[in-house]
Amino acid sequence: MLRRAFLGAGLLCLALMALRFGVIENDLLPRDCGSGGLSCGLTWLLTQSFHAQRLGIFALAFGALGFLAGWRLCAWIGWFAGVAGLVLYSADYASVGALLGLFALLRTYAPVARKDGQGQCKADQ
Repeated sequence: MLRRAFLGAGLLCLALMALRFGVIENDLLPRDCGSGGLSCGLTWLLTQSFHAQRLGIFALAFGALGFLAGWRLCAWIGWFAGVAGLVLYSADYASVGALLGLFALLRTYAPVARKDGQGQCKADQ
């Protein structure tokens, strides 16, 4: 599970870094969207996600919900939205959301001690 979480986050991070440094930082998105179109819609959507760190707050909300309620789907959303927020200008809240989501995912897959003592650490025996 941990391998899947980091592999997915790495692939998402690479794709978003290509978007950030290849498109956004190079001013390839249109500035004047009087005619509309798909590129203008993408520009508006990206601008709205950066404005007031909305992507980071989204990641924090879902990461906290996954951590507190134990819902794995919310934890996955918080983890991936947090990674996206770290790359796309919303690092303050997104970092906490990503960590909370990852902690919730790790907690749901933690090994459980069995009654026969096979799942315990050596220090506990």
